[in-house]
Amino acid sequence: MARVLICEPHDDIAALLELIVRRLGHEPVTYRGDGRDHLGIDAAVIEPGEPEGLRLARSLATADLPVLFTSIYPPDADLLALEPTAYLVKPFPLYALERALDSALTVAPTAAAAAL
Repeated sequence: MARVLICEPHDDIAALLELIVRRLGHEPVTYRGDGRDHLGIDAAVIEPGEPEGLRLARSLATADLPVLFTSIYPPDADLLALEPTAYLVKPFPLYALERALDSALTVAPTAAAAAL
């Protein structure tokens, strides 16, 4: 079971993302902004269109964690430079997030093992 950080400013969408993460058998971790939210996580789902989400995405860019962007805005060069594992534009089908998260969590341990 992976721990997945969710940084989404809208409570209803955050609740839906948490449900999807749980349905996949993982533990959702709600971003609170206290600076320790990212400790012990295996992946993150972030809305980079909000200032707090963008700050978090930038700080996680060096952490070698899979980061998925779910945004109301289309990707731009600055966001793609952060190398998200996936960039889903809202509204998107829920299965797209499920597949992207499953793929990110499957690939991540393999890549980490190859680095050893």
